[in-house]
Amino acid sequence: MSLFSIFVVAALFLSLCDSFKGPHVICDVYPKDLYVEQNSSVEIVCQTSCSNNGKVFWTLNGIHISESLSKTINATHTVLSLRNFTQSSAAVQCHSSYGDQLLGGVTIRTYSKPKNITCVLHYDVNKPNGVPKLFTCSWEHHMDSSQTNYTILNNSSVEICKSQGVNCTHNSTRLADDILDYMYFFNSYTIKVRAKTQYWETDSDPYVFDPHSITKINPPKNLKITPSSEHLSVKWDPDEPRCQVKYYKTSEPDKAPEVLWTNPSDFSISVFTIEEVESCINYNVSVRCASERGLWSEWSPEKTAFTKLSRSRIRMGLWRKVAELGKNGKRKVHLMWKGIPSTCREAFLVKQVAYNDNTTTGNYTYTSCGSSSCDVDVDHRSHRLYLTVSDSGALLDSVYVPAVGDASLPEVWSIKTTKSRMRGVIQVSWNVSEKPVSSYIIDWTHDGCRYFWKETTFTNATLFGLLHRTPYNITVTPLFNNISGHSIHANPFCSSMGVPEDIDVKVEEVDDKSAFVKWDIKSQNPCNDVDTYTIFYEAQGLQHNVSVSGSEDGVWLKDLKPNTHYNVRVQATGDNETNMSSKVHFITNKYDPRLIKALSICGGILVVLVLSIGLTCAVQWKKFNDKPVPNPRLSSVAKWLTQSHAKVEGFFQPTTDQIENQVVTGKTQRNRGAPLTPVRNGNDCDTSFSSLQENEPEERFSETSETQLLSSPEGSMVFSSSQSSPYRSQDTAEPLLEKPSKSDLGKKQEKTPMKSLYISLNMFEQSDVR
Repeated sequence: MSLFSIFVVAALFLSLCDSFKGPHVICDVYPKDLYVEQNSSVEIVCQTSCSNNGKVFWTLNGIHISESLSKTINATHTVLSLRNFTQSSAAVQCHSSYGDQLLGGVTIRTYSKPKNITCVLHYDVNKPNGVPKLFTCSWEHHMDSSQTNYTILNNSSVEICKSQGVNCTHNSTRLADDILDYMYFFNSYTIKVRAKTQYWETDSDPYVFDPHSITKINPPKNLKITPSSEHLSVKWDPDEPRCQVKYYKTSEPDKAPEVLWTNPSDFSISVFTIEEVESCINYNVSVRCASERGLWSEWSPEKTAFTKLSRSRIRMGLWRKVAELGKNGKRKVHLMWKGIPSTCREAFLVKQVAYNDNTTTGNYTYTSCGSSSCDVDVDHRSHRLYLTVSDSGALLDSVYVPAVGDASLPEVWSIKTTKSRMRGVIQVSWNVSEKPVSSYIIDWTHDGCRYFWKETTFTNATLFGLLHRTPYNITVTPLFNNISGHSIHANPFCSSMGVPEDIDVKVEEVDDKSAFVKWDIKSQNPCNDVDTYTIFYEAQGLQHNVSVSGSEDGVWLKDLKPNTHYNVRVQATGDNETNMSSKVHFITNKYDPRLIKALSICGGILVVLVLSIGLTCAVQWKKFNDKPVPNPRLSSVAKWLTQSHAKVEGFFQPTTDQIENQVVTGKTQRNRGAPLTPVRNGNDCDTSFSSLQENEPEERFSETSETQLLSSPEGSMVFSSSQSSPYRSQDTAEPLLEKPSKSDLGKKQEKTPMKSLYISLNMFEQSDVR
């Protein structure tokens, strides 16, 4: 469809509507730009002439309004009534249900009148009090973005002051007619505040007041504070019948201050005493006053005052520690006190009085002291020490020092210290003295410089608030009638025990299935105690642990896996504390090192044995090789007698003993003078001897014949072949004759076959042998 066709259809539709409704019939809502006072009622009219077929309904900011608030006046007008309208801005619209047609709408804005008006008659801060010259009022008012002008009017509609803010001040000194003077001489006065914009105007409710009741004087001046030992004196100007004094500790600025009222009967004397103050502390003090029926003035500027030491405000505690008598006959007494704040600026003095037979000697010694302790020297006699304030001489307290070896004084013995389950707590007990005792003083220290003490009537005490894991020296002293007896000291005792801060772990002697874990503790604190050591070791995601006594410093880990990486940590547990060491890594061996060691030892022994045997064999072989071996070429053949052959004269005839098979060397033969007959065998020459007699037959061996050595008297035999014999030509000894038997005694003696024997003339090769 073309654009022209659209315009034609729209024109026809509008003409039909106009012909149906009649000429100049419109719908709308009025009044327009509506401003109403907050919490007031408003009515809105909707003209419905253009929509007679549908039902009329209203919406407020798009939300349907109840039909009970709407009323139809006639066929063409509907009225909406809204009660106590409070919204600052809202859109109200009128609709027809026929075709959901919007008939018209209006925006409603609200405004409020000023409220909570307060007024003050006051003075110029630079001028003295008298008739007030300033009148200031303030109020509350809800304002939108439009500019609002305010005016203060009296009950005669006389303008007092103007402002564009929520407060306004009238200065009577700037006006020709003195409104404030007129106002001040009446017991009642009325004003109102008018707020006006270009869209609306409203007046506040009347505000009625008594000018004297809203009068506010200037703050007090010349504030002076004088501290004394017991209180603070405060003074100011001017004199007023009603005043308040405010004071608080400078160190506690957030704490609610103390406010004290002055006595109205003493209004002519502007001096006030603050009694409830602590010693040696800074206080901030300020004052405010008011006329008889007027308002309180502002607080004066604060002044700071430092209080003095008050004996009645402190809980004094005085004690002493007495050293042993020195070689110079003096004892050092450490005097100390508590209850006096360390911030006190007073100087302290110790007055020392000696006793002889329980009476004073009349001699006094004075010693200046610090803020919390003092050291004085005393002799072996008993003394009393008095602590005083230097400037005022006020006595604070005194303490007694007994004489050395005074047996008349009470004493305690058998002091016992035990550890409590709680940390920082020591329980002390002792035996009661046989002599009368009124109470006991127990003191303790951990460094010998700072002491703590308390008094008890029991023979036991519990010390709280001690430093953790710290050894303490504890002393108990009996008291009787303000006289102290002889003290007893306990050995240093730890307030609590703890595990060491550092655990050094080492792994030693690692095997294939075991390892020895050793640890060493390191601590800066002497109070160490370990109940149990727990060793955690982990490998391949599996964790194991073993526990040992706190007295142990090592443990064997067994049933480990060979060739496995392990992590080890040691945890110390004691006195409800635990401490874990850092991780230590080790790897188990693949094989048992003891087996390797055994094999190594056995292998070493075997090697040594083989070397020993080899060396022995080598030595024996060398000895065997070094032995001289007989040379066959130097041997010769001899005849050996048979057992049956009798003794033959001239053959091997020894001079003393008849020895069979005796071998005579060439040297021996020469020594005996036997002739040496050379025997030639071929081209070789050899030396030999013959023991045969000249008359015995001689038999030679042929070269081809076999030579056999018959049995010697010992039965030995030697066989040799002449064909392969390495021997040289040798002389053959005459055969030995056998001994004839009895049957042959008468017969003719026959020659027996001769046995041949090789006899060496020279068994060894000598360099001198020819």
